[in-house]
Amino acid sequence: MKRKIYEKLLSWKKNDAPATALLIDGARRVGKSYIAEEFARNEYRSYILIDFAKAPKEIRNLFEKYQERLDVLFLKLSEYYGVRLYPRETLFIFDEVQKCPKAREAIKHLVADGRYDFLETGSLVSINENVKDIVIPSEEERIKMYPMDLEEFLWAQGDETLMETIRDHFSSKTPMGRLMHQKAMDVLRQYLIVGGLPQAVEEFVKSSDLKRVDGVKRRVLKLYKEDITKHAGKYALKTMLIFDSLVSQLSKHEKRFQLSALSSEARMREYEDAFMWLKEAMVINVCFRSTEPNIGLNINAEYSTLKCYMLDTGLLLSQAFSEKQIIAEQIYKHLLFDDLEINKGMLVENLVSQMLAASDYNLFFFSSAQAMDRKDRMEIDFLLPAQSIGKRHNIRPVDVKSSKRYNHTSLDKFMAKYKASLAAPIVLHTGDLAVRDGITYMPIYMAPCL
Repeated sequence: MKRKIYEKLLSWKKNDAPATALLIDGARRVGKSYIAEEFARNEYRSYILIDFAKAPKEIRNLFEKYQERLDVLFLKLSEYYGVRLYPRETLFIFDEVQKCPKAREAIKHLVADGRYDFLETGSLVSINENVKDIVIPSEEERIKMYPMDLEEFLWAQGDETLMETIRDHFSSKTPMGRLMHQKAMDVLRQYLIVGGLPQAVEEFVKSSDLKRVDGVKRRVLKLYKEDITKHAGKYALKTMLIFDSLVSQLSKHEKRFQLSALSSEARMREYEDAFMWLKEAMVINVCFRSTEPNIGLNINAEYSTLKCYMLDTGLLLSQAFSEKQIIAEQIYKHLLFDDLEINKGMLVENLVSQMLAASDYNLFFFSSAQAMDRKDRMEIDFLLPAQSIGKRHNIRPVDVKSSKRYNHTSLDKFMAKYKASLAAPIVLHTGDLAVRDGITYMPIYMAPCL
């Protein structure tokens, strides 16, 4: 499957290798191993893939024993894997590198040697147990890999043009027109249901069987829960409570995470490590509250108030409904035809968070829902930096609407109070593109263009 991260790998090979190694960090099952081997196969004369989830103890020990004797290390690896090594034309892939911390620490010496290129893949790479007693090499670059985005989802189905058309209309601020808008909304509903995990997308493209797709997603959810049990250590119980409550938290009108739903005595200081574990595992996308819509949203972030989104909306949907797949399949079919009365708000907002995270945005929202005065109560789903930075108007408020009937009272009050700080506001909705009264109304499928 065609992935955009491939271009980043090419750029690294051309500009930064062998002076640095590249680590692809991402949640389980987002396609890290696949894209790493595809890259090695296409761009190098030979490669050695060391899967540390399966490699014998003797191979793992080599990286500690021969860090100072690289000729011996390379000889033994070449012999074991039966691959001839070519200076500047061979790539080593350290797959699931978190399972062999000493191999990751050895990157400093391997890069300094300069003969070969080194690509690492991993999940949970920053979790304490996986970095304990090692020095993280400064020669390691790190990029994040997310589930397939909407355009990659289209590519998987053989459609190379629809997203280009969407970008053209986004740039020109012109409507898509009834037929193209309907086509794009149909694809968006498919993407919402299937999600972006490559195995689920592959099953959908191959069979169009939503029951089988749901089975793939449920196996991934089970895998994530097993990871929490195995690797979250003393935070496992609290981490599982957070993970299991994502659906109920997002189904509320005010979607910020309410610890009181877990326990009446719960406090953020007791749960912050559990949130951090899920964030580092890239199982969730965290959106923090910003108290002021000024440039440098991090400066005004209130990290104790947050919203938690699932990394993939297809997974959220499978977690939301009955474990009986026949029921889930019926729900999916109704969603495809947009004729099911459910809380689509949580699904659509999660989908937008997924799109923005895949575009490398740090996520922030604004909320003053607890204000004493009614006129000061407002909530804005997302705050994004403007496309260009000036003395004023540096923050774009983005509101997400999942139904055809809606108001934007909060957005109006927000614009009135903070107009000097704000760029033109955006409402992401199910309708076509339109510009009215200084507000740009965009179809949800244009969110990646932001």
